[in-house]
Amino acid sequence: MKQMRRAAIYKLASAAHEMELDVMSGVLHRDEDGRWQIGDHDLVSWLDSHTGEELVLVLGSLADEREVQVRTCRTCGRDYMELECPYCRANRIRLRGHA
Repeated sequence: MKQMRRAAIYKLASAAHEMELDVMSGVLHRDEDGRWQIGDHDLVSWLDSHTGEELVLVLGSLADEREVQVRTCRTCGRDYMELECPYCRANRIRLRGHA
C-alpha cells in the first residue's frame, strides 16, 4: 500500500504543477549555512518571496506508510483509492468532449 500513497502524493503534485503552482520535491535538509532546502530549492527564499500572501502549504512524506483509505463515490457508488473517482472523471471528460 505504500506505493499507492506515494502515487497519490505524486498525482497531487502533478495536479498542482498543471495549475502552475509552485511545486518542490526532494529531501528536506539544511545547507552549510543552516538554511532550509528541499532538494536544491532554498525554502527560506521561497517563503520570503511570498511574505504577506495567504498560502496553502501541502507536505507529503514519501516515507509515509499509512494505508490509503478506500472511499465510495457519492455519484456512482464505486469504491476508489485515488483523489477522485476515476470512472466518473473519465465520463466527465468524455461527455465534455475533451477525450
